Amino acid sequence: MTHDNTTAVWTTLREIFESISFTADGVIEVLGDSGLAALDRGEPGAVRRYCRDAGQLGLLIRYFMLGDPLPADDVVHALAPLSASELIHAGLFAPNEAGVAESPVDIRPLDTGSGTRWIVSDFDASMSDRELSTDHVLGVGAASLSLLRATPTWPAERVLDLGTGCGIQAVHAATYAGSVIATDISARSLRLAEATFALNNIDVDMRAGSWFDPVEGELFDQIVANPPFVVSGPSVELTYRDSGLELDGASALVVQKSVEHLRPGGTAALLASWVHQEGADWRARVASWLPDEGVDAWFVQRDIADKDLYVSTWLRDTDVDLRTPAGIARQEQWLTHLDHAGVDAIGFGFVFLRRTDAPSDILCEDLRHSFDDPLGNEASQYLQRVAWLRTHDLLAARLALNPSSALERVSVPGADGWDSVVTRIHRTEGPRWQHEIDDLGVMLLSGLRGDEGLPFGDVLELLAATTDEPSEEIVASGLALAEALIRHGIVLPAEMRNRFSSNQDGAA
Repeated sequence: MTHDNTTAVWTTLREIFESISFTADGVIEVLGDSGLAALDRGEPGAVRRYCRDAGQLGLLIRYFMLGDPLPADDVVHALAPLSASELIHAGLFAPNEAGVAESPVDIRPLDTGSGTRWIVSDFDASMSDRELSTDHVLGVGAASLSLLRATPTWPAERVLDLGTGCGIQAVHAATYAGSVIATDISARSLRLAEATFALNNIDVDMRAGSWFDPVEGELFDQIVANPPFVVSGPSVELTYRDSGLELDGASALVVQKSVEHLRPGGTAALLASWVHQEGADWRARVASWLPDEGVDAWFVQRDIADKDLYVSTWLRDTDVDLRTPAGIARQEQWLTHLDHAGVDAIGFGFVFLRRTDAPSDILCEDLRHSFDDPLGNEASQYLQRVAWLRTHDLLAARLALNPSSALERVSVPGADGWDSVVTRIHRTEGPRWQHEIDDLGVMLLSGLRGDEGLPFGDVLELLAATTDEPSEEIVASGLALAEALIRHGIVLPAEMRNRFSSNQDGAA
């Protein structure tokens, strides 16, 4: 794909897409829920049925999203006034001698939160029988979309998209950043990302190189990265998946180096994976990647896969047939490598970082249940709540329950009626955290009145006066409970309640 002197072509192409409604909303209208689900499942035949009566829009969906071979004249007619030679020069058209054309690239309309953007990539294995090359450029997938939704969008002057791939994270960052720098080791990734940026009229500083080499010595307000984090072994078969580093070395490198490249107060939102080994705690492993000073970190484990499922999933994702001798041999090779390293399972999730000048605060926890709200809002608020805990005296603070909190009591039939089993405090929005609490915890939370109430220390003293428990124990357990609930947004400092309870971005 070439882009020299093709600015006008990309501008015209964008206008054509808008006029034909090859947009996020236009595709949704044609495919509907069923067609979109078929697209996600990699079932092109089902998608084609919805395109039959959709005219030029249906043709563009088949050409750019399914990779279907179509009559070259029909494609040129749909993309008029661009000529065949202009489309060929831009790398969008490659007709054969029989007059049939297949798009060399996947172009996918996507609403990243600020209207339609078009993402240029290679076709994935689920939609095309084209063989994947080592420098295959992944498009809009579940991982990239989850990172997009998990990235805080508070204003940032300089944002680094490390390993940009097709450019989707940089496109998103351009909506809230003063400037965006995108790096990648793959020349093909940089070419397709350049096409993505040109098609969307976005100015991005693009740099070639490995890991953080292209930005050595530079600091950023935000770093986003969807690196090749797959625990796949020392060989690199696909640059978007394999790092060539041992086990979870790619994730460790990106986490460690991100801290070094953040300005004070700067943040990072990263996708990462980590190994689970018998007798070892994954939380201790990932915490060891960070220094004792200078960072707030939140590791959120979204999933755990046993090694057999992990390997078969990634191989099938690249269209490896595990019934063939070659597929069986590749699976055996990968599993043997994990066995030798003592790996039982692999965890996957997000890492959120904030550069500070204080002792490091590192929390590693599971968030494996489903929820609908973007995690980026929660990450913003979590980091601010941690900063508040560091700089405020809890005993002197006035606290309040998040309006979305709910108390749950579970009882079972007993000999003399209902026997209480457990009491939980829930947050009913966002990640829907929950904590088990006892009767003293219920009494304590009922005494939180925000600005109109007493300082938290006075609430604890009143609670101690109504029980037989030693005051010191009440204060210690109350402080521990309050800190845990503040971290999860179930209890809020009075001054934060209005700002955070609506689950907005929470930027200061």
